[in-house]
Amino acid sequence: MKLWGGRFSHETDKTANDFQASIGFDRRLYREDIEGSIAHATMLGRQGIIEPSEAEKIVEGLRGILADIEAGNLTFSSDNEDIHMNIETFLTQRIGTTGKRLHTARSRNDQVALDMRMYVRRESGTLIEYVDAAIRALLELAKEHTATVMPAYTHLQRAQPVTFAHYMLAWCQMLRRDHTRLSDCLARMDECPLGAGACASTTYPIDRRFVAAELGFSDVTANSIDAVSDRDYVVELCAALALIMTHLSRMCEELVLWSSWEYRFIEMDEAYSTGSSIMPQKKNPDMAELIRGKTGRVYGDLMGLLTMLKALPLAYNKDMQEDKEACFDAIDTVKDCLTVFTPMVGTMRVNVGRLRAAADEGFINATDAADYLTKKGVAFRDAYTAVGKLVAACVEMGVTLEELPIEKLREIHPAFEEDVYAAIGLDACVSGRKAEGGPAEVSVREQIEKLERFLA
Repeated sequence: MKLWGGRFSHETDKTANDFQASIGFDRRLYREDIEGSIAHATMLGRQGIIEPSEAEKIVEGLRGILADIEAGNLTFSSDNEDIHMNIETFLTQRIGTTGKRLHTARSRNDQVALDMRMYVRRESGTLIEYVDAAIRALLELAKEHTATVMPAYTHLQRAQPVTFAHYMLAWCQMLRRDHTRLSDCLARMDECPLGAGACASTTYPIDRRFVAAELGFSDVTANSIDAVSDRDYVVELCAALALIMTHLSRMCEELVLWSSWEYRFIEMDEAYSTGSSIMPQKKNPDMAELIRGKTGRVYGDLMGLLTMLKALPLAYNKDMQEDKEACFDAIDTVKDCLTVFTPMVGTMRVNVGRLRAAADEGFINATDAADYLTKKGVAFRDAYTAVGKLVAACVEMGVTLEELPIEKLREIHPAFEEDVYAAIGLDACVSGRKAEGGPAEVSVREQIEKLERFLA
């Protein structure tokens, strides 16, 4: 007979039982469930709701169950549906009738709400550590390449000169925002729902704030109906995870392009590459491609959660059991991706010469040539037109802007003088961009220092 079976005269159909059982995936909540139960039992004893000796016996029994689960000495059963029923059954088997007192002043509704908050809280902290590790790997690359000139792109066309360090720092900023989003999620989920009961709290003289403090929460949920029906924190986490995957996917897309023979900007370490079953020359960036591919999976988890909650009436509904697999999968996927991404970028080889060669082509100093003229007093739009004509002439002649003779420059605009060649040299173009957030080495060093302070 089920622990909830008093109302029922016969057993649940086996197919129906297996369909609604969640122990296959919510077993990973065992630690949170036991820690929450220990805090609850301790509170029941302190408040005189059960005898202090009974509370001590329950706590001792729960600690023993935790140790046995972690030692692999206990087997969960689908007959007990979920992690909560499994642990309560283990407890009653060990300490007898006293174990049945644990659920006093509590419902599975507020119990699972607590377990999920604690789990998401713990995993959010771990995810922040993974994100920070990725930022550190990119920062190390930035430190090594503050003078490595490369083209930045718009529309996948070469645009303006930057450095490889500046590019890596752009990726760092994406991940820094991911860190702050995860931190924001942590702040909003920092409320303890235990004590909300099924949806209407309880008539017992419980101490919710004691339980919250025991479990490391800064506050308790303000409304018992909302406490058991809220899954915003799960959705918010998965939204943050979806953005992390967006960023990783964008980075990996560029790594895939850059490692191609057409670009040859970087070379993946063999530890993070694979070969072809038929083409012996191939060195494929499969890890980067897989990270890019797994992005859709996390998007699907987020969409599943949003759809599950859409139009769901208050308070708790069995639909909400569907939050777990989506949440667990999104967390696992992002952790797996970051675990591979961080050493992958940390071990890749940067082809400095190829980056410079790409920067030398494509007229990425054209804006600097226009700026040169404006500093000579030419209106920017007139300067823009003149440099456009210069580029057309370069294309026709098969040369770069720096290779045009001064006579040709003056033929297009008389304001050009010999000092233009120094002004439009790539190194000068980069070093002149000293505005805060720009690619000049002084600015890049400032960005690195800010990120290091952020991580510290």
